[in-house]
Amino acid sequence: MFKKVIHGIFGTKNDRIVKQYAKRAAQISALEENYAAMDDAALKAEFEALRAQVRAGEKSTDDVLNEVFAIVREAGKRVLNMRHFDVQLIGGLVLNDGAIAEMKTGEGKTLVATLAVVLNAMEGKGVHVVTVNDYLAKRDAAQMGELYEFLGLSTGVIVGGEYDDAKRKAAYACDITYGTNNEFGFDYLRDNMKFSADEKVQRGHHFVIVDEVDSILIDEARTPLIISGPTNRTLDGYIKANEVARQMIRGEAPADPKGKATGDFTVDEKNRAVLITEAGISKAEKLFDVDNLYSLENAVLSHYLDQALKANYLFEKDVHYVVRDGQVVIVDEFTGRLSEGRRFSEGLHQALEAKEGVQIQEESQTLADITFQNYFRLYEKLAGMTGTAQTEATEFSQIYKLEVVSIPTNVPVIRKDQNDLIYKTEREKFDAVIGEIKRLNSKGQPVLVGTASIEKSEKLHELLVKENIAHSVLNAKNHEREAQIIKDAGVKGAVTIATNMAGRGVDIRIDDEVRALGGLYILGTERHESRRIDNQLRGRSGRQGDPG
Repeated sequence: MFKKVIHGIFGTKNDRIVKQYAKRAAQISALEENYAAMDDAALKAEFEALRAQVRAGEKSTDDVLNEVFAIVREAGKRVLNMRHFDVQLIGGLVLNDGAIAEMKTGEGKTLVATLAVVLNAMEGKGVHVVTVNDYLAKRDAAQMGELYEFLGLSTGVIVGGEYDDAKRKAAYACDITYGTNNEFGFDYLRDNMKFSADEKVQRGHHFVIVDEVDSILIDEARTPLIISGPTNRTLDGYIKANEVARQMIRGEAPADPKGKATGDFTVDEKNRAVLITEAGISKAEKLFDVDNLYSLENAVLSHYLDQALKANYLFEKDVHYVVRDGQVVIVDEFTGRLSEGRRFSEGLHQALEAKEGVQIQEESQTLADITFQNYFRLYEKLAGMTGTAQTEATEFSQIYKLEVVSIPTNVPVIRKDQNDLIYKTEREKFDAVIGEIKRLNSKGQPVLVGTASIEKSEKLHELLVKENIAHSVLNAKNHEREAQIIKDAGVKGAVTIATNMAGRGVDIRIDDEVRALGGLYILGTERHESRRIDNQLRGRSGRQGDPG
């Protein structure tokens, strides 16, 4: 009660922070007329003069902030035909202060970043902008690169599959470099395996802006990036262990700690572990034709069996991984995207390959590794953007010393957020979902249907095929078309099924006809483990004052 009274009188802490930034934004806006009156040559000369002063150490970036932000806004109008809104100026100030700007979907985070990027690039130490996939890295570098080029700044882009050291070194030597978290992290690991400093492609870690910061710094924070080499172990053991695992009977753990487990092994779902019982050990020894499964010479067999049991009883196809082109590919549990190039460690990937009957690739040993959490803490200044960060504000503060600032929308949000509907059975729920899709589709209102797994998205796909409703499916199996599928989700009559990736970073635009129909309709079929992922899905609708 006391807190409510205080908030009513003084506003929340966030309100007070935003008000302080708004005052600075007003000072920047006051310079707009001055720069609008200049021609292109004069505007560029003004920027170059400020840049020279910063490079010479005569002025700091804080000293020239107002002028630079006003110049970037004017350049945006001329080059991109986009004018930074006042709330976007606030976002740029937050990023420059090394904090997280929480901005709703469609508020133009890509444009916001240009303000802090240009200001910090003036020092000539390199600015990195991190996106969640190669498509966004290339798109943003190309679009915003026009603005940077106008101001005399160079732009590079780092994408997967292009491992030419000379090209990468040139991209990192640019004033601004766009790329994905994976590419930046792996380049750092490769640099640390080089024989001399001259061979390194990265030139330091000065300032970074992380887009979708919650996904990268929280969801994937402890995901290790690993560079590995071969162990020269035989692979036949995985096939034999898989055969043994399939002959073993799953039992139940005892309710009483002093009791005895049943079957050959038990599964601890919570801790993602498999425990072999005494009966299971005896059975495995007979099947492997050894006297002691845990003797020194047979130690590798017990390891193979452990991984085979995990592969068969803990890891589910089309949920934890998919089989594509004869390869087992990991599905990222947070984003729903395929993690190309990543492999489970300690022989688990080989066990899954044996389970699925595909070619088993050689087991590897770790040569270098780093987590995203540790990599991004290397930067002198770290900032981030996302539509959903307040739910993890405590973690950002404790782990990265990052403050989260929620920035108001440019236009009030008029989207209608409905309450959950609960059904007795899954069948009743899916009947209701299909009924609602048919109702909306009959009048042409576009629908984006959210699911939490590939399995559920494909079940919905089958039901919609039976009803002859044209639709698109976006899940880890076809994530290459992610941007295009999501881009078209706001078209009249569109029905799109998406897992939790939901095409982050891509705007869903609607026309006046769809606006009149009520805008984009988001239909969540189940709650995700994280409330933030639910908010991300909801945030796909209602951008810039649109209905939905």
